[in-house]
Amino acid sequence: MGYSKEIHQAVKVKLDKLREDAIQSCEQRKQQFFKMYPKAREIEYLLSKTSLNTAKAVLSGKDSKLLLEKLKKENLRLQENLHKILVQAGVGDDYLEVKYHCDKCCDTGNIDGKVCSCAIQMMKQEAYKKISLASKLTLTSFESFNLEFYPKEALPGMTASPYKRMRNIYNFCVDYANNFTPFSKGLLLTGGTGLGKTHLSLAIAREVINKGYGVVYTSVPTLISQAEKEHFSYNPEQKDSTITHITNCDLLILDDLGTEFFSKFSLTAIYNIINSRTLSQLPTIINTNLSVLEIEENYSQRMVSRIIANCVKLDFIGRDIRQLKNQ
Repeated sequence: MGYSKEIHQAVKVKLDKLREDAIQSCEQRKQQFFKMYPKAREIEYLLSKTSLNTAKAVLSGKDSKLLLEKLKKENLRLQENLHKILVQAGVGDDYLEVKYHCDKCCDTGNIDGKVCSCAIQMMKQEAYKKISLASKLTLTSFESFNLEFYPKEALPGMTASPYKRMRNIYNFCVDYANNFTPFSKGLLLTGGTGLGKTHLSLAIAREVINKGYGVVYTSVPTLISQAEKEHFSYNPEQKDSTITHITNCDLLILDDLGTEFFSKFSLTAIYNIINSRTLSQLPTIINTNLSVLEIEENYSQRMVSRIIANCVKLDFIGRDIRQLKNQ
């Protein structure tokens, strides 16, 4: 699927603006230059005429070899005269040309039917921005994840220390991101508050976006609130659009499962999202403070069954990192 239509449209608007600004800037530059060097305006007009006459000669179907040769010589003569004026003015030969943001695609976003690298980079930036706004966090990275916050001594009743457990989880998440495809398994990240679930899921999002896949991040309370408004909306265009969008994206990250207000609508909506993505074999990352037993108690055995069958479960342990940082 790649990036959403919304992101494609946002990039198109940006490229159109860049192209429009470049053309307008060139026109203003020309007008100022022509005031100082009127001969340059005349030469540019004559150059446009030779180009038009050349096209007419080619399309005429007659023996146009001599005419084309004459037009070519005239064009070169005019270009040489213009070059002399530009040298006199102390500017480059491209001074009167449009200076696009991207020389490869001239700010169209396409080269021979393929997406230009500039448009791909813009789509990545739009995706980053969208996720950062949704998460109210700067998009995190694996490099900024600090394992030193996790104790190296084993907790009572456990053989592995939080440090060792989280190092294994960290390495798993790095490998998951590096090898991600829309057919990867999902992830169920469980554990208390402030143990790094959101950080690692957003770090995965960064890498997956860099691969060109479409990622949607949302907290479950925000999702349910938006979905409820749309579901009961009188506008047919808005009805259930959020549910449709997140059901079809390459990777969905559901944060804070279990913190939403429980209602018949919310329970049905969350189950339908997870079930639809399961049937489509699309991966979902679920972050929750709930245990599997608590998920079953709050939602349903059917939902737990789908999550367990289609997600790798990663149990986060340790102390609340946010509190440690404040200390």
